[in-house]
Amino acid sequence: MESWNTAFRRGLVGGATSSLLSTAALALLGRREAGSAYAPTNAVSHWIYGDEALHEHTPTLRHTVPGYLIHHGSAMFWSVLLERVCGRVFDRKKPALTLGVATAASAVACFADYQLTPRRFQPGYEAHLSKPSLAVVYGVFGVGLALGAMLSRRS
Repeated sequence: MESWNTAFRRGLVGGATSSLLSTAALALLGRREAGSAYAPTNAVSHWIYGDEALHEHTPTLRHTVPGYLIHHGSAMFWSVLLERVCGRVFDRKKPALTLGVATAASAVACFADYQLTPRRFQPGYEAHLSKPSLAVVYGVFGVGLALGAMLSRRS
C-alpha cells in the first residue's frame, strides 16, 4: 500500500484528469440530452442550493462554480483513495491493468454515489442524463483515473 503522502501527490494528477475529462463528458452529453452543457455540472450544486440547482441551465457563479468544485473534490477523493489502495499495481506500468483497475474503481464510485449516498449528496447530474450517458460519464472518469496514474509515473 502506498504512503498517504505518495497517494496524495499522485492522486492530485488522477483527480485532475478524471475531473476534467468527466466534466467534458457531462457538458457534451448535457448539451445533447438536456439542451445545456452546464445543467449537469450546475446540478451538483444541489448539495448547497437544493432543487433550485437542478433547474439552472446557464453558466452561473452560484451554481456552475460550486458544482464543478464539488465534482473536482470528489474526483480528488477517489483518485487519492485509489492510489493509496492500488498504487503498487499502477507501479507495474501496465496500461491494460491500470485501465482495468481504474475502471473498476469508477464502478465502485458509481455504486457509492447512487446506492450508498443519501439522495441530497448524490451527484445530481442524473436529473439531466440518461442511464447510458451516466455510464459513459463514469467510464470517462475511469479513463481519467487511469491516465492520471500513468502520467504520475512517467520516468
